[in-house]
Amino acid sequence: MTIEIATVNGSGCPTGTAAVAVSEDKEAFTVTYSDYLAQAGGSSGPTDFRKNCQISMKVHVPQGFTYAISSTDYRGFASLEPGASAVEKASYYFQGMSQTSAISHTLKGQYADNWQFSDRTDVSELVFKPCGEDRNFNINTELRVYKGTSDAAKTSFMAFDSTDGSVRTTYHFAWKKCPG
Repeated sequence: MTIEIATVNGSGCPTGTAAVAVSEDKEAFTVTYSDYLAQAGGSSGPTDFRKNCQISMKVHVPQGFTYAISSTDYRGFASLEPGASAVEKASYYFQGMSQTSAISHTLKGQYADNWQFSDRTDVSELVFKPCGEDRNFNINTELRVYKGTSDAAKTSFMAFDSTDGSVRTTYHFAWKKCPG
């Protein structure tokens, strides 16, 4: 299996700040971000509270097989003042097909720590790429930070980030044989 990035767009992933790597066993791929942070309060600008990233990729799979995304692991860091809150939201879909329902996770201040959320899709609800069709796979993620009742002079933030300057979001595949 190979993955080619078709496009990366969004305020959370400016050019050159997102990278994709496929695991050796071809069962997962990881997106690493180096500049994906939303913030509110303090000297934050009016649009800084929401950041998003849409990655469109071409996934080349072995002849006779198709795939779906069965689970996703998101990791990052957040620093939220008392009264502030933050949301991580994600959805994924195949080009030309309806978008999956977005799954959201919320953190409430006071919070200052790493975070991790895992989204799992029930086997009966997996959306597989149509067999024999060439469709790009799209991942849409979003971070939002709300000042709420927190001290407006203090900054709250949420990032796809980690101590080494990048966070890994891992997408796990489910495989299915196409009808022969």
